Amino acid sequence: MNTTEQNETATKIAALNDAARSNALNYMATRGVVALEEVTISEVFTKVQNFTKFTEDNDPYGEHDFGSFEVAGNKVFWKIDYYTEDLSSGCDPLDPRCRRVLTILLAEEY
Repeated sequence: MNTTEQNETATKIAALNDAARSNALNYMATRGVVALEEVTISEVFTKVQNFTKFTEDNDPYGEHDFGSFEVAGNKVFWKIDYYTEDLSSGCDPLDPRCRRVLTILLAEEY
């Protein structure tokens, strides 16, 4: 795959990831996140949905599949993984049947 094709593929994946991130339906939160105060959890979910600070450091492939930020003194990570519809195995992120699962965790849980 040449550079132009790689960029086009990354752009398509990023658009699908951005759409998935805008909907909390696919969110999974770790115990550490769930243990935060309710207002903090709400802020975490909002920051994930609105995240736009993609850089070469946190998004080297341009796919918008990872982010990090701080909320109420907590460093938070989020990551998108790609699964088959039944969640039994990994999946090509461009497969129309791909199910994106976004996991939110505290950095200390990594």
